[in-house]
Amino acid sequence: MNAQQKNTHGGTFTICGIAGLWKPGGAVPAELVRAQCATIVHRGPDDEGVFADGDFAFGMRRLAIIDLAGGQQPVFSADDRYALIFNGEIYNYRRLRDTLRAAGRVFQSHSDTEVILAGYEAWGDAVWARLDGMFAVALWDRAERTLTLVRDPTGIKPLYYSTQTAGFAFGSELRTLTGVPDFQFTTDPAALLDYFRFGHVRGPHSIHSEVATVPPGHRMTIRRGVAEAPEPFWTPRYRPAATRDEADWVSSFRDTWLATVQDQMVADVEVGAFLSGGVDSSAVVAAMMRVSDRPVRTFTIGFSGARYDESGPAEAIAKALGTRHQTRMLELAHAREILPQVAAAYDEPFADPSMVPTWYVSQVAAEQVKVVLSGDGGDELFFGYKRHATERTIGNLPALLRHGARAIGAVPPLPSRRLNEVLQRWTKTAASAGLPSGIARFFAKTQITSQPLRNRVFTPEFLAQANGGRNEIAQLVERYFPDPRAISTDTLEQFGLADLVLNLPGAMLTKVDRASMAHSLEVRVPMLGQRMVDLALSMPAAMKLRGRTGKHVVREAVAPWLPAGVFDRRKQGFQMPLPMWFAGDFGRDAEGLWRDSGANRDGLWNTAEVERVFAEHRAGRADHSRFLYALAVYCLWKSRQAR
Repeated sequence: MNAQQKNTHGGTFTICGIAGLWKPGGAVPAELVRAQCATIVHRGPDDEGVFADGDFAFGMRRLAIIDLAGGQQPVFSADDRYALIFNGEIYNYRRLRDTLRAAGRVFQSHSDTEVILAGYEAWGDAVWARLDGMFAVALWDRAERTLTLVRDPTGIKPLYYSTQTAGFAFGSELRTLTGVPDFQFTTDPAALLDYFRFGHVRGPHSIHSEVATVPPGHRMTIRRGVAEAPEPFWTPRYRPAATRDEADWVSSFRDTWLATVQDQMVADVEVGAFLSGGVDSSAVVAAMMRVSDRPVRTFTIGFSGARYDESGPAEAIAKALGTRHQTRMLELAHAREILPQVAAAYDEPFADPSMVPTWYVSQVAAEQVKVVLSGDGGDELFFGYKRHATERTIGNLPALLRHGARAIGAVPPLPSRRLNEVLQRWTKTAASAGLPSGIARFFAKTQITSQPLRNRVFTPEFLAQANGGRNEIAQLVERYFPDPRAISTDTLEQFGLADLVLNLPGAMLTKVDRASMAHSLEVRVPMLGQRMVDLALSMPAAMKLRGRTGKHVVREAVAPWLPAGVFDRRKQGFQMPLPMWFAGDFGRDAEGLWRDSGANRDGLWNTAEVERVFAEHRAGRADHSRFLYALAVYCLWKSRQAR
């Protein structure tokens, strides 16, 4: 083994892309894995490391954040039995290293990666639950010739895999798999329907029938190139703590939050932050300023029109805290121009409305820093979405009233575009009211399209193939959470856990990972530090949602650090004005994509109904912007697949 293959003297570092290939009975040249890694060079432009061992090889691309001169991977155990590559950061690695040293372990570096490997040698698979961080790990056992893949508890870092006749492959993005020689890929109808239901493919599935994701909080073992079923090492559960008063909860949040943010600011490069002006991003920046010895760079995106623009409040917070702030406006013409680039970053159809501004703010931040902190995860953990307040209201209604609320769906279209947008939101809420659990209402409320609309635009043959049509909500409940009361008897907690387990990794974290890594920018999410997650899951719902105001404990804890009244605005986030844009030029662009990409001829669609949907939105009779946006992104994906 030469020096380029083996390095145990690097320091703490981050890498941002891994890949590997196993062809049992054959040989895997290092060049094949280098080709896999070359597809994700944007995730790690600073360095590459590859190790080949007969019929198996794996490698990484590195984005240097700490120990800029060192930190090569893979790392190896002293006896050369184990080789490990890893994408992410372990924030408690120093504490783990001290524990291992006390037990007699000698370390050759200051690397968090070496700590993971030493922990595995000492504790076996019990090490994964001890790690506080974001990580996707691949561990190769040269003696047993087994591969272990592991993904962090909340799914911050992605990890895909595919088992085929040609072998087993894994990687940080789908593109690391789709170019592997002799591997075949087909579109999964159920995943495609999921995409048009929710705006993204629900894990552990991908858009391809042959590819899955390692679920968050799971590890899986691959023997002789065959993957065994993933097994959980951490499962999110509500664990009610002993009774405490509000002041105690607020103090616990504040102390845990400051410690977590301080841990996640460690870097040998400048660390910035996304600042939208909302509760979570403001809490992040306020904490950063309290633990940092220098001003923090902050970044936000603005839009024309006060309804969607948060740049003013963000600038006011930045000024009050003393950050070095930058605002960049995103105009319609620019959003139309960059949408193909943004969509291409996701490898599969992905239609979160804020993916474009997130991609753009990442581009802006990457011009000045290599690491930013973001407030993602706070809404899911502390019930910050409007849908959580709605669930609390609906969950407390008598069943008769909940079923009666569906009558609002009979109201005809109104003579105003804005009123029709409001009517649709009410209709969506009313349609979910009579469902039997918080889990069922979660699936109903997080849909971007209604079942009647899907029944209009898709052919019956496609819906039957994708298992769509009747009783979709019941099927989803049975697939993911067959016993909602095992989660909690509180329907709000049922709803919130589904948000944490499904929407957070599938939508929010996927959006941020691909948008930021497209610009070689690392985003850290302190709300999802393990201590923060454990605290949130032990906290009573009343400390999270007070009346119709979410994140109560967060607001109370950080309010003394911020200007008075900063949290009095309604929640927005990095949103795009989709209804308005798709009534004009964006809609015309989407119609062009619909026809030019050939999507209108792929046999899935009732094409006349799709044309009517475009016309209804233009006329303001209904708000179909979420469907039209998803359709535009799908058409862009279809065009890339045809190349």
